[in-house]
Amino acid sequence: MTSTTAPTRRARLALTPPTSLAGLLDGAWWPYSRDLAAELPPLVDALRGRCGRITRITANPGPWPLSPYEIPVGGHAVHVGWFTDLDPDTMILLSYDRDRCDLLVIPPESEPDSATRLMAAASVPGNLHPVDALMSDENATGRRLREARAGEDTWETEGGAHERPHPRPHPRPRPVVGARMIALPRSMWR
Repeated sequence: MTSTTAPTRRARLALTPPTSLAGLLDGAWWPYSRDLAAELPPLVDALRGRCGRITRITANPGPWPLSPYEIPVGGHAVHVGWFTDLDPDTMILLSYDRDRCDLLVIPPESEPDSATRLMAAASVPGNLHPVDALMSDENATGRRLREARAGEDTWETEGGAHERPHPRPHPRPRPVVGARMIALPRSMWR
């Protein structure tokens, strides 16, 4: 007998280490797809040890094509509140016994290098950068890196660096003819 359900994947998650420094975010999550019903169970399981039992989440419906109000996760339902005024790249998870967990949600189609940089930036203890600033900084960084790669590719396709002549050997050091006078403090005089 074969199973028709897809195997669950581990959540790609970076959390701030436990510390007394409070920041705007508790970490970052990089889902594999925009199917929240498939992506939420591994995330909730990954957060269980840190946040307890997640009972509610709030998110912006923009990035998620389907907007269910309840998602079954491990024998209980997680209630979903959809708020259009919430940043599209933010998700707030609320637990039954503890406070809340604010996560940067990295778009699933992001390049791995970009997602890695965003996860590192969002999981810095005491991070005071808002989500929109982190995303715009990463967009600028990614654009600069793509332009640099394009410049290198052009350089390489046009023949690269010209062959340099052999470097000249360093001239032999000349003997010191005199010495500089360095003023000494009076306490060192004899």
